[in-house]
Amino acid sequence: MPDSPRTPALEVLPWNRFGEAARELAREVVASGWMPDLVIAVARGGLVPAGAIAYALGVKAMGTMNVEFYTDVAETLPEPVVLPPLLDTTVLADAKVLVVDDVADSGHTLRVVMDLLQRGLPIDLDGDGRIEAGEHLPVEARSAVLYTKPRSVIEPDYTWRRTDRWISFPWSAQPPVTGPSDAPGENG
Repeated sequence: MPDSPRTPALEVLPWNRFGEAARELAREVVASGWMPDLVIAVARGGLVPAGAIAYALGVKAMGTMNVEFYTDVAETLPEPVVLPPLLDTTVLADAKVLVVDDVADSGHTLRVVMDLLQRGLPIDLDGDGRIEAGEHLPVEARSAVLYTKPRSVIEPDYTWRRTDRWISFPWSAQPPVTGPSDAPGENG
């Protein structure tokens, strides 16, 4: 089927190529001479890549930041929104953090996360459960993505591929399961 104005050009990343991509990104990180202590996944798209890259780097400490921006193919909210649950910032003191997402499309989601980390996350320094004004912990952070698009407002530190196409990732290529009739081999 030819591309139409409503159907963006598609780039398909299959599972077997994804494994290679994650290891290639890990090699880029190692080759840079910078090694993270912690990998943060930008949920949801960055969860699978972050896990694979953390394994490839031998990094066991992981966290997530939940950010919503895309609501459908080529449809976004006006601005990215950080959603709960929030990352436990007490683990970030003096840590080198690698932020991983699947794609820097517009780059707004990744920029929000990187700005939060570089500006400093609120932290409860005295352990009383309250954050006083000015109690922020700046973090040494770098970013890694599988794909970067030309229109991205941020240039990730590590990128596996560049494309202007819509990307079909293996973990999100199928619609959500909504009932037992979604099972393979079932006749509905």
